[in-house]
Amino acid sequence: MPEARYRDALNRALGDAMAADPSVVLLGQDVGAFGGPFGVTRGLLSRFGDTRVRDTPISEAAIVGAAVGAAMSGLRPVVEIMFMDFVTLAMDAIVNQAAKARFMFGGAASVPMVVRLPHGGGLSAGPQHSQCLEAWFAHVPGLKVVCPATVEDSYVLLRAAIEDPDPVIFIENKALYSERGELPDHPVCAGIGHAVVHRPGRDVTVVTYGASVARAVTAAESLAAEGIEVEIVDLRSLQPWDEATVLASVARTHRLVVFHEAVESFGPGAEIAARVADAGFDELDARIVRVAAPFSPPPFAPALDQAFLPGPAQLIAGVRRVLE
Repeated sequence: MPEARYRDALNRALGDAMAADPSVVLLGQDVGAFGGPFGVTRGLLSRFGDTRVRDTPISEAAIVGAAVGAAMSGLRPVVEIMFMDFVTLAMDAIVNQAAKARFMFGGAASVPMVVRLPHGGGLSAGPQHSQCLEAWFAHVPGLKVVCPATVEDSYVLLRAAIEDPDPVIFIENKALYSERGELPDHPVCAGIGHAVVHRPGRDVTVVTYGASVARAVTAAESLAAEGIEVEIVDLRSLQPWDEATVLASVARTHRLVVFHEAVESFGPGAEIAARVADAGFDELDARIVRVAAPFSPPPFAPALDQAFLPGPAQLIAGVRRVLE
């Protein structure tokens, strides 16, 4: 099967969507001639012209506000925010306008737009360029939130997000942009809201997403050498999240660890743990454990940055806790 880099799969998804639908437009800082801060939009300006690939001023509020109006007027804008941290400047447009439009207009209006947000640490980018803020958006009715972990999923989920009639927050971990993986010539989209069992196992379920999936695989391979088989569930979508797949996995393993790069306190894992403790209580043979970042801004110093980032060692310790 052909291989591609994560960023190239995103580029192909954008190009294919724009070729298939003339209403798809791109907005963002340096998305045109420069090709985006991480190279995701490279070459699209020459293919589709500056009426559909629009470089914008350095104003996240203006970019997303314009996209909301464009979406309500018949276009399908895809916005790139340079770093997820900067989306704070566009929260009104996303949370109060895009997310609420269908409700406010009694179902007569929709906002088919995508906001692409690079997140994640491990690159010593510091506290204002490394945060994982996905829990904010998963908490807002009217928004969908996806975070692909693999090359193929980055393609199919971005296509699904662009085709969705409602606003989608599309999260890309910066650590994945250069990762390689299989990308079929004709990928099949499972749609938003469907998790996948990334690795089967019998002893404990690890629920995760994004760049943490690969870290979970590393931990699982290490534990397998000791005879401990970890089942990894890649959520792919945080809102809606695939509760049925998670509960089915817990019914097989009877133990759950939730693993993510976002800060543990009030993070996505809290909702998953609470729901499984309720709906899956009879299947649990041990306490639920969360493995996530400490309650601190991401540090600059490389050594501290690596210590802050939840990795295989922390996950292995979490798995051992539920197996005690």
